[in-house]
Amino acid sequence: MEGWGWALLCPAALLVVAELVWAPDPYGEECRTKTYPPSGPTFKGNVPTYIINLDLPPSKRWDNLIRDKKTELKTVVQNIKDIANTFFPSGKVVDIVDKKIVHLTDTLPYPFNEELKGIANSSGIPLGEIVIFNIFYEIFTVCTSIVAEDKTGKLYHARNLDFGLFLGWDVKNNSWTLTRELKPIVVSLDFQRNNKTVFKSTNFAGYIGMVSGVKPDLFTLTMNERFSLDGGYVGIFEWFLGRRDGMWMGFLTRTILENATSYQDAKDKLAKTRLLAPAYFILGGKKSGEGCVITRSRTATLDIWDLDIQKGTWYVIETNYDRWKPPLILDNRRTPAMKCLNQTTQENLSLPAIYDVLSTKPVLNKLTVCTTLMEVDNGHTETYLRECPDPCSPW
Repeated sequence: MEGWGWALLCPAALLVVAELVWAPDPYGEECRTKTYPPSGPTFKGNVPTYIINLDLPPSKRWDNLIRDKKTELKTVVQNIKDIANTFFPSGKVVDIVDKKIVHLTDTLPYPFNEELKGIANSSGIPLGEIVIFNIFYEIFTVCTSIVAEDKTGKLYHARNLDFGLFLGWDVKNNSWTLTRELKPIVVSLDFQRNNKTVFKSTNFAGYIGMVSGVKPDLFTLTMNERFSLDGGYVGIFEWFLGRRDGMWMGFLTRTILENATSYQDAKDKLAKTRLLAPAYFILGGKKSGEGCVITRSRTATLDIWDLDIQKGTWYVIETNYDRWKPPLILDNRRTPAMKCLNQTTQENLSLPAIYDVLSTKPVLNKLTVCTTLMEVDNGHTETYLRECPDPCSPW
């Protein structure tokens, strides 16, 4: 790991923090235009599509995908282990994961426990490490999600998936190491039953929950992390100790994408199900006005922010902060995203216009792995790998 600065905040990152405190929006820029179709230095590439056959036994559903991506998945898992060993050089943390966490797999709900076992078998990665790889997405996802409605009543849903915060800064390449290594395992998935699409999602190979998805002609859904003292660490710790009445966020979103029968059904379940971690659920429907941000604690719904065209609310946006509070001064993606949406205007709204918004720094930043664009009609979805050339905000 020569040349890498492993720390929660390495000296280079601390310098960035100091600059952010003293300078107003040092990485900001004017709203981007004409960035779609994706090309140029902010476009890293397209992602492959795989079919996940829900008619197969759970342990076999991911075999084709993992067979193709196991080398890249092993690289990511090894990176996570290297970070753990940096903070705990004795190697005991990794040893606990390999020998103890594996026994908790059977406490996870079916079919997710069997799918995790199948991924471990297909990849050759210890089961405990596959479980931890999935847990990471309950507590380290930092994103920007938008649902917007144009003048004709058509709904659009898009998000930047930002991941890797504080998980190893590569000084040589001026990037988050895990963010860079995740890009090769981003995939588009088409979940099918009886050879028909049930829902689609954008995922990391090896992760069985859902952070972005569309159920054709019914609804679109993304999930963002919500920072809270009563956070995901608490819920996960309770699960380990035997309290298991909360649901894993990624498992909930996947269950809803698979089984919910309408926008309202999905909304009700997202608002009422007890969670392991606080979260924001960003939901879009098919009819005018069907769009909202649901702000959740682990046990309750704190706020539902709905589209309201008659009152001028033609979009809702969520980063990682409650809408009634100002965002962290070091991480204000909300204000520039809203500025660019307002500049776009409802009359000129389109998926390419929203891609422009998500391509504007600091909405686009060093943590951005990919951008996903969705329309509920026919389950349309597009995903593009991203790059944020310097100068660029680290988050």
